[in-house]
Amino acid sequence: MGKVVSNVQVAEQVYLLRVEGNYEGSMGQFYMLRAWGHYPLLSRPISIFNKDDESIEFLYQVVGEGTTLLASLRPEDTIQLDGPYGNGFPIPEGRVALIGGGIGIAPLYYVAQQMTHTDIYLGFSKEAYLQDAFREVTSSLHINVGGYIVDDVDFEQYDTIMACGPHMMMRAVQTKYLQSNRQAKVYISLENRMACGIGACLVCSVSCLDGRKKACTDGPVFEAQEVTFHD
Repeated sequence: MGKVVSNVQVAEQVYLLRVEGNYEGSMGQFYMLRAWGHYPLLSRPISIFNKDDESIEFLYQVVGEGTTLLASLRPEDTIQLDGPYGNGFPIPEGRVALIGGGIGIAPLYYVAQQMTHTDIYLGFSKEAYLQDAFREVTSSLHINVGGYIVDDVDFEQYDTIMACGPHMMMRAVQTKYLQSNRQAKVYISLENRMACGIGACLVCSVSCLDGRKKACTDGPVFEAQEVTFHD
């Protein structure tokens, strides 16, 4: 069990939770969070936003009963963290772009913390948040509110692109990659629903060119060309 240090609202229905302790985890991995008893039944998968030797942070959006309970946590409350789970982002090469949409910006902040000289593109539907935090880890931050952030990225200019956001946005990333000269290695992190986080329940199944895979254990990060999106 971990102890909550802070749980701050940073935008409408968006919170940044900090938990005390030295936790493991690499870029793009996630933890299963739980701060209640028997109901809701399932823990909630949340990506690592940031961590150091003293604490770990999670950025999450309130979308249901579990995240509503997370939003009610106060300093000194206890929370169960299981993980880290999943295959995250690889070590990138060359010039790197990070593309995040909405709450999908969460794993990219920790990526930017580990890298130097990344160009960061963040898209929001209504309200931008945590711009100052991202400005501290890059000199090249592009914000788009109400538009399509993928349109702002020239894929021909990068060697590695990492993206996270809703499926529609990840599909746009894949389409733009396939229409490019494919010089860049492009990775997408999928925000699939998960139940167990360890590959046992198949709730997070992903359709790929070579069959179905599990977002929790085979992903959540996949190469852009291997996922097949359906209407």
